[in-house]
Amino acid sequence: MTPVIAFFNNKGGVGKTTLLYHLAWMLEELGMRVLAVDLDPQANLTSAFIDDDTVEKLWAASDRRTVYGAIAPLLEGVGGVATPYIHEVVPGLNLVPGDLLLAGAEQELSTAWPNAVDGNPRAFRVLSAFSTVALLAAEACAAQIILADVGPNLGAINRAALIACDKVIVPVAPDLYSLQGLRNLGPTLRTWRSEWNTRRPLAPLGLDVPPGTMDPAGYVVLQHGVRLDRVVGAYDRWLQQVPAVYRNDVLGAGGELDLPSAELDPYCLGLVKHYHSLIPMGQEARRPVFLLRSADGAIGAHQQAVLAAYGHFRTLAGRILDAIGATARNEHS
Repeated sequence: MTPVIAFFNNKGGVGKTTLLYHLAWMLEELGMRVLAVDLDPQANLTSAFIDDDTVEKLWAASDRRTVYGAIAPLLEGVGGVATPYIHEVVPGLNLVPGDLLLAGAEQELSTAWPNAVDGNPRAFRVLSAFSTVALLAAEACAAQIILADVGPNLGAINRAALIACDKVIVPVAPDLYSLQGLRNLGPTLRTWRSEWNTRRPLAPLGLDVPPGTMDPAGYVVLQHGVRLDRVVGAYDRWLQQVPAVYRNDVLGAGGELDLPSAELDPYCLGLVKHYHSLIPMGQEARRPVFLLRSADGAIGAHQQAVLAAYGHFRTLAGRILDAIGATARNEHS
């Protein structure tokens, strides 16, 4: 079974989509076949991968070539999940595009949750729709890993998205608001997992429903300021609180003393600095910062930053693969 990894934090603006985008490219660089699925109704991941003219055509197609188009027949009661459209970014890296219409599924997904307690077959089909889309698309493009982008909220769409996922990676910014997001996220994941575990055995025989493990695999600290290779003091206050909050609220462990700093915390998969001018340069070129070329404007000192970013994201991708128990195809070649 292809592993499904969600990138999720209750707090928006921490760089979640940017992180997923860069890791998808790096995993492809490492020889893996990657499928990204945009389950955020804001469709920011889609806009990172695909230009607006192409997205407009996908949305205008009669079969709405998006994740919403795939689940629309089920939501409208005229069929099951349709074959999802897959957009090839480059060979080995594919995307199931997102759609702002996905926000309209919130009510249907909300209603299905209590109905599943009664073993309602339609409720289980609706709640499993995102998992069905992801696995159908992964099979079609022979993906070895699925990366799912979800919105920064605790609503019914995200609940359905998360039960489709095996592992959850938590992007976090070193600030008060992101820490509060962690405090909200942990109990919610445990509640969703527990409630799904009570519903799942009630699914009708023969209906394939996701296990809903949504196991936290670690966190990544994003956009911290650095000066002379040291974390800027303004961020350090919040950064050093992350290990305790992650253990207590996300893992539900609690009671641990003498916790390591985030830089040394085994649950911290990496610290990603802000790449400043490289980010808009990459957005313009629709490339990750570590693959920018001189033709994209990456000249002079930018070239050194590009090379450093490549090494940084390669290390981060390796640590994430270790955390989820996967291996890139050419890692040991």
